[in-house]
Order: sequence, then structure tokens, then C-alpha cells
Amino acid sequence: MLWISHLPAASLFLLLLPCFPGQNGGENEQSTEIVSVLEGDSISITCSGSENTVGMHLRTSIQEFNVLFYSKTNSSFINHAFTNRIEYSKEGRNLRITLRNLRESDSNIYLCTNYVLSNGNHKRLNGKTTILVVKGKNSGAVEQSPLYVNPQQGQSVSITCAWRSSDEGIYLLKTHMQPERVLYVSSQNSSTIFPAFANRLEYSKEEKKIVITLHNLWKNDSDIYVCAGVLKNSPSLSANRNGTMMLVKDAETEQVHCGNNSWGVYGLIIVVALLFSALVCCTLYRVDVKKYCQKKKPNAVYEDMSYGSRRSTLVRTNTYSMDK
Repeated sequence: MLWISHLPAASLFLLLLPCFPGQNGGENEQSTEIVSVLEGDSISITCSGSENTVGMHLRTSIQEFNVLFYSKTNSSFINHAFTNRIEYSKEGRNLRITLRNLRESDSNIYLCTNYVLSNGNHKRLNGKTTILVVKGKNSGAVEQSPLYVNPQQGQSVSITCAWRSSDEGIYLLKTHMQPERVLYVSSQNSSTIFPAFANRLEYSKEEKKIVITLHNLWKNDSDIYVCAGVLKNSPSLSANRNGTMMLVKDAETEQVHCGNNSWGVYGLIIVVALLFSALVCCTLYRVDVKKYCQKKKPNAVYEDMSYGSRRSTLVRTNTYSMDK
């Protein structure tokens, strides 16, 4: 390649180191980080160095290629795929690498490799692994269901993943709250169940489909679970854009909440009953007052007859008096 001719001999030697086996045990794999972002976002990866470091690589493990090479003499190489999209800075013994304006095709497994000089021999040490999932608008190579589940603690949930072409391996990843690997199944159906779900996971895999069942769920299992596949003839990691959002309910909290709701309903019923009783009593009281306490109107006909009778009597009495 043309870029090789522009590198110093020492740097060229360091670039060729991956072609030779490491000495004294060679590789020492460390932690794995899960990162899930959208297209256009940026991430930073820190590769750890040591006092005897002579060079560092950031490379991919799917259709392996070098993303960045940095030597102790400050010479570097950046893969053309990341031109104008990568920045790096030396922070003590460590190398901080920032990948910008990420694309869906950047989804991959990134590995930090540290080359050290020990007793006159070059030794390769594998550092942190970063599984990067870049979710694009067209992330449809892997289909996944369901989109959302809301189980209680102790219950089980099944996640189904399907892909369009043959695979070389499938991951189930937790990507947000506590990013970590859950399951890896190779194309030969050999599997690795990671510690978070040890003795709590089972799966069944067909040619282009896998059903994963997570048992005895805990509250801290709440997360977004994403299927990511290493598909044949694909240079990057293929993942489902949405994943499965799982929110595990605390059973005790749910019971307390239901109990509180029941007491609230009972209290409301009692208050309504008391108010209704008070309204009925008030209505009856007002009716009784009107019926028995209101003054009756006199009978007009009776009063008129009584007045006429009294007047007739008076007239007769006066007549007798005059005759005498």
C-alpha cells in the first residue's frame, strides 16, 4: 500500500508486529466495554500503555484492519476510512482516541493492542475491547422482538432475533444502564453465557433465528437488550436499531402499591357514603321544618261566615232594644 512507503523503518517494523507471535505468553485480554450510539455521534476509547510501551494499535476484529497506529517516536498512521474523523492525544502512558461522526458501517469490535519491549523481546498485550454498535436509519439486517417488556421480579422473558444472511456469531448485549455482554453464540452453536446471567439463560438457535429466554429476572436486569450479529461477507457488526427495552417491576413494591391503592379506594367510598348520608339527613330535616313548623293560612270562607253570623246577632239585639 502507498502509505507504507512514507513511514520510517522503525514504525514499519511496529506495524508488522501483529504478523509475528508474541513472546512470553503474548496476549492478555482485559475488560470489555459496550457502547451503543446513533449515527453522527462520537465516542472515546482509552488504550492503556506502560513504561516499556514502544507502540499502540487500535484495530478491529471483524475483517481485521488497523484503525490507528501510534509509536513511541510520535509517528502515527490513520486508516483512510477514518480520515478527518479521528483524533488522539497522549495522556501520560495512555492513548485517548476519539472517533467522530460515526457511521453504521463503523459498528465493530475494537481492540487496543500494546507492544512492549521486555528482556530484548517484543511482547504483544491485548488491552480493552470495545464493542461498538452504531444505530443507523437502515439498521434492518437483524430483526428483534419484542420492542418492550415489563415483567415482575422472578419472571422470565424471551427475546427473538432473526437475520437475513448466514452468521459467524451472534451477541446479545445490554447497552445502556449497565452495558455488558449477555450471550455469544458462534456459527458452530458453541456459546458463552456471561456472568450476569449465569444459570439464568437458555436459548435455541436455528439457521437464521435465535430465541433467548432470560429467567428469574432481577430489578437491575432492566436495560435495553440489543442483538448484534457478525454476518458473513459483512465488514462490520450488524445490529437491530431499537432492541428490546426491559423494565423489571419490583414485586414487593407492586404489592405495597396495590395495597395502598385498595386503602385509598376504601377511604374514598367511606367519605362518599358519609357525604351522601349527611345530604339525606339535611334534606329530611328541611322537609320536616316546612311541614310542621310553617304557620297555616286561615280558611277564608269559614272566617267570612263567622263574621256574617256575628253581625246578624248584633243587629237583632239592637232592634229589640228600640221596640221597648
